[in-house]
Amino acid sequence: MSKPAAPHPTRFRTGALSPRKPTRFSYRPDADDRARLAAELDLLALHRLEMTGEFRPIGRDELVLEARLTARVDQPCSLTLVAVPASVAETVRRRYVAGLAPPEGDEIEMPEDDSIEPMPVEIDLAEVAAEALTLALPLYPRAPGADVGQVVHAGEGVTPLSDADLKPFSGLRDLAAELAQKGKSGSGTGE
Repeated sequence: MSKPAAPHPTRFRTGALSPRKPTRFSYRPDADDRARLAAELDLLALHRLEMTGEFRPIGRDELVLEARLTARVDQPCSLTLVAVPASVAETVRRRYVAGLAPPEGDEIEMPEDDSIEPMPVEIDLAEVAAEALTLALPLYPRAPGADVGQVVHAGEGVTPLSDADLKPFSGLRDLAAELAQKGKSGSGTGE
């Protein structure tokens, strides 16, 4: 009888990674971990999740995580709560830089490269995969045929606004076309 395969590590201490060559990884959570993550992300089901890639050192003070994330999920429709299947295939990239201070305060300026993060002591692939999956999923999934329809809000005795009321210059196009037509029909007269 063969031994079950040893599980792949999901946490990597950054100080223990090779400073010269890439460290490859493959993260595939089991059914229990997928069910737990599905509950955390308010998914109806997380059928498959895989993140495969590598940590690549760049100099002494920088580490790049590059991976391919694939997943198959069922999300609740934002209108009907019916299951909406979705597939994800995304490239995940993070740059960890030593000595970079984490942002402080209520308002922070977004850096040009949003993949840069302070170098952590440990990188948890489960956390990286969960964050990347969250960012890749549609915010408001819709089941086929699910439609909001027209919603009208107005107090008693008040005429509700229409789309045309909210676009005051939309009538100018019609007026311009009408004036152009009059100009064409009036240009045939002699002086």
